[in-house]
Amino acid sequence: MAIDKTLLLYSIPILLAIASCSDDSQKSQYTQSLPENSITIVAVGDIMLGGTAQEVLMKEGYDYPFKHVAPLLDNAEVVLGNLEGPLTSICNSEMALDKEYVFRSPAEKVVPALKKAGFNLLSLANNHILDYGVSGMNDTIESLSAHHIDSVGAGGDIHQARAGTIIKTANGNLGFLSYSLTFPEYFWATENTPGTAFGHEQQIKDDIKRLKKQADSVIVSFHWGREKTTELRPYQPKLGRAAIDAGAALVIGHHPHVLQAIEKYNGGLIIYSLGNFVFGSYSPDAKISVVARITLYNNIFHSAEFIPINVLNSEVIFQPRILENAAAADTIKQINRLSAASNTRLDQQNFRGYLHATENKIQSVPRNN
Repeated sequence: MAIDKTLLLYSIPILLAIASCSDDSQKSQYTQSLPENSITIVAVGDIMLGGTAQEVLMKEGYDYPFKHVAPLLDNAEVVLGNLEGPLTSICNSEMALDKEYVFRSPAEKVVPALKKAGFNLLSLANNHILDYGVSGMNDTIESLSAHHIDSVGAGGDIHQARAGTIIKTANGNLGFLSYSLTFPEYFWATENTPGTAFGHEQQIKDDIKRLKKQADSVIVSFHWGREKTTELRPYQPKLGRAAIDAGAALVIGHHPHVLQAIEKYNGGLIIYSLGNFVFGSYSPDAKISVVARITLYNNIFHSAEFIPINVLNSEVIFQPRILENAAAADTIKQINRLSAASNTRLDQQNFRGYLHATENKIQSVPRNN
């Protein structure tokens, strides 16, 4: 069939205009409504670029996992995740005698890829950072620092592990703290031994108040809960709410490898678990996750956008994909079901979830004592 070239020439600008309007419409519902002088934090789930992903990454390169999700990490002052396991060249692990799984990834490959993807902060407070001993942990901290990526939640003693870090932005200074409530217990730092910061409630409160003297807002990360279940353990809301009550603007959870509830509480936001992001295993339980884009304004929680992603590695082969259509809608519905007990609900638009501090205002949920 012959094509009318004149019609085609007139049609192209119209189609481009429609596409442009569609993009602007989508942006206007969230990004264009963000106030000036706000701060955007992008938070993702567990990251481990080793394990069964090693063969794929050696072939495809370590930028490969971020190909489809890198745009979600743009235009943010802070991009953070939980780094599950050390970045080290050490080959032998004494922990292999005591643990079912030990993780490590090559620093010289992983750190540049994380930097290129946009990460500037990683939590090390987890149950794998000492899988290759204190030397493996130190290698990780040093390698990240050499590429200007901050780390938090682990150190040479409990004081270093609890110290936190501050990231300066044009619109305010952000303080970050990170704690692990996962075993093995000998990973927890003490006065005399290296390791992770354990989440004692009073120490968390003290750390938040201390850091708030230097930072405009404080964000707390917890490695907590039970793996592969959407059900919260009783201490999770207790500690999450205690952190908000002590002055934190945002609480972010990791470790379960699956999504858990979110909660608006006392002017702050608690994300109990983001699930996996890029993780070197074929676990059939880790199917979906979200990338959370959280906005702070005037040093408090303002709004958040949740973008559903497919992390089922039997399908995406260690390269997360943005979910669309029914799969994305189902993910938002699942989060809303999980969050119903805390009276928190995402609005769904364009297959993404949105939450605003001042809309659909709810009463704070009483703390479980």
